[in-house]
Amino acid sequence: MLSKISRIFRLSIVLATLLLVGITSLPLTVMAATSDSNSVLVSLVSSTTKPLLDPTFDSTKVKLGITPTGWSNSDDLTIDLNPPIPYQQILSEIALSGYKGTQNAPKFPKALVDLQRELNIRGLRISEPWVGTEFTIGKGKETFDELEKQIAFMKAMGGNTIVVAELGGAVHQQKVLDENGVDKGVDPLVNRPRFDGKQWSDLLAGLNQMGKRAKEEGMQLMYHPHIGTGVENAQDICRLMAGTNPEYVNLLLDTGHLYYAGVNPLTIAKQHANRIKHVHLKNIRQSVLDDSRKTGRSFLNSIRAGIFTVPGDPNGAIDFQPILQELAKVNYQGWLMVEAEQDPNKAEPLQYALMARQYLQKLIGF
Repeated sequence: MLSKISRIFRLSIVLATLLLVGITSLPLTVMAATSDSNSVLVSLVSSTTKPLLDPTFDSTKVKLGITPTGWSNSDDLTIDLNPPIPYQQILSEIALSGYKGTQNAPKFPKALVDLQRELNIRGLRISEPWVGTEFTIGKGKETFDELEKQIAFMKAMGGNTIVVAELGGAVHQQKVLDENGVDKGVDPLVNRPRFDGKQWSDLLAGLNQMGKRAKEEGMQLMYHPHIGTGVENAQDICRLMAGTNPEYVNLLLDTGHLYYAGVNPLTIAKQHANRIKHVHLKNIRQSVLDDSRKTGRSFLNSIRAGIFTVPGDPNGAIDFQPILQELAKVNYQGWLMVEAEQDPNKAEPLQYALMARQYLQKLIGF
């Protein structure tokens, strides 16, 4: 009885929130978010429509998710509302927007039983954890220790995806304070690390070993090229793909990081379609990117300035239809994760989550 009352109370809070943001004015179909009888939440997006993609994805093998970074930034927790957005609101709005999964986040419950409960009542799953590898700076043991933790975590969560990126020498989170104590950071495009031959050798060997270990535990290893790191551009990606075993190491296609680095995401999708097993759908505001390049703005300050947005934003620069079409042609299976690190003071998170979800539904049909 208490459990039922608690669920009704949570739903009433969510509905009150929707009224406050005026979401009831949107012409959306309301339907069950999940077939799980434990869920009390509903989705504000209808389940199917005629897709623009031809062929499109198999809806039983492709899952749609969104990261929590539009609500609260995982790299810099100061990018948030005041008071901060509670994790219960983040998870509820993700479910209301029609997504089935999300990443873990610093705000989420640390105890597995608590996290699982919060996910289950909303019909959500964890799509992936993050493992920052450090093979290029001689920290292989620490890297593998973290891998084991995340394998255990994903087993508990019922998932099989491990996302990794080499952070040796990475500058995207580096903070440099000016005389007024303001973080001016460093230009991630100019100052990102360039690996020498030994570092590349150590990285490739380490990734192959990681991938083999992950596969032994029923997991898939996804490499994430990332701004401000040593694997960022098309040349880096080709070298990494050529030097790793496709049986053990897959590619995460992050459209926003590629575009930020001056790489056409469609080109990467065509070149490496059969190695792409995980996708982050991130859009870019061209004017902010141009200004960041011109001024040498740091990665975190670029986020504050609004460099990232979601698919479907008319102010975004990336055309996602041809990219997704390339993946559909090779029968892509796995997660399609909407991701846009935004300042919730400037971009209302639920509005943008719905914007992306409706746009993707038009493209893929579900």
